[in-house]
Amino acid sequence: MVRKLFIANRGEIACRIQRTCKRLGIPTVAAYSDADKDALFVQQADESVHIGPPPVSASYLNIEAIVAGAVKTGADAIHPGYGLLSENADFAEAVRAAGLVFVGPPVEAMRAMANKVEARQRMQAAGLPIVPGSTGGVDSPEDAVLVANRIGYPIMLKASSGGGGIGMQIVRSDDELKKAFAGNSARAKSYFGDGQLFLEKYVEHPHHVEIQVFFDQMGNGIYLGDRECSIQRRHQKVVEEAPSPFVPTSLMETMGEAAVRAAASIGYVGAGTFEFLVDANLSYYFLEMNTRLQVEHPVTEQIAGVDLVEWQLAIASGQALPMRQSEVQLNGHSIEVRLYAEDPIRGLPSPGTLTRLDLPKDPAVRLEMGYRASDVVTPFYDPLLGKLVVTAETREGAVQLLQKALAQCRVEGIKTNLPRLVDIAKDPRFLEGVTTTDFLETMTLNDSVR
Repeated sequence: MVRKLFIANRGEIACRIQRTCKRLGIPTVAAYSDADKDALFVQQADESVHIGPPPVSASYLNIEAIVAGAVKTGADAIHPGYGLLSENADFAEAVRAAGLVFVGPPVEAMRAMANKVEARQRMQAAGLPIVPGSTGGVDSPEDAVLVANRIGYPIMLKASSGGGGIGMQIVRSDDELKKAFAGNSARAKSYFGDGQLFLEKYVEHPHHVEIQVFFDQMGNGIYLGDRECSIQRRHQKVVEEAPSPFVPTSLMETMGEAAVRAAASIGYVGAGTFEFLVDANLSYYFLEMNTRLQVEHPVTEQIAGVDLVEWQLAIASGQALPMRQSEVQLNGHSIEVRLYAEDPIRGLPSPGTLTRLDLPKDPAVRLEMGYRASDVVTPFYDPLLGKLVVTAETREGAVQLLQKALAQCRVEGIKTNLPRLVDIAKDPRFLEGVTTTDFLETMTLNDSVR
């Protein structure tokens, strides 16, 4: 097993990884910037290493500083968490070149899925259905218009690299496409170092459903059910649940088996997630693959009764998967909501000091938090404060638990999306389990949000 783990991340995911390591008796090292020197994840670690000033490019994206910090502290493995450098193949390569274990997939598999254009081509060859779109990247607004007219509007303009909704925009006419092209290309270039864009047919009112896969180094692979992730703002998820209330078991199994075959085709190892769009007719289309642990992994852990971080560490150490597909048992229903430090109306980050943070003490509520009362939420990083996860035998029971848990939350000092989460948990469409990716756009805000 890993002897000492360096965590190349921050916030709630760093705290989450530390929890498993503490249970397994694995010492952890936290990497921190000037802005995070007093953060919860730093104080909980066995050791900590300063890696730079607050700007993310100078700290949490500083490959040289992170690898040097791991070597200096005697860590033998690095866990990238999610976001930041977690899907950066150059980082994984640098970690391994330093003689350390990268808790993630092979570099070749990461490179195959990092560029969405190449990923579409590889997954189509592996037998996954894909949304109609450009065969490769488009180099100019004029080329984009030609492709869009061949496919037909509406179109989703997307960055070939990266994720998190950056460089993505729905366009419904030639004029909209021309206006959107340059800005999205520049944004993608700024965030990912690659301004290439491609086009996909926009699927109207789809469900966003994903499949969790896991592979060991011996080529054994399984899937652990599905997750419904349709409630999103700016193409970033806000609520996730497992299993999907919309997808029948037979389709989940079809998607799961297809995802395992596709992952095997690129020699995948470790935790990975296949994201699909599912339309009203239950046709599904490959969207992308995330070569890392997902923010929403707790809902899968809850219904499958596993610890995915423990699995990651075991598989990175060369151990075999602890179960076969026939042994996977999915029980109950789990829902996760993300608590963001942001204005619930404008959706803009709301940095400041958390003067009050009261959270449910119910053992049925799993808390994944990166902050405490009196902590400062800085403007430098993602505004995610943490997550609340509820699990019950039925979806109805999980929804009731969620409503109760949200009613017990109190956050002061900054604005948060808590009022919006309360609204979601009471919305008739959510109660019926028929949410699609345009859910928040069509939702009526209550008086507490206004």
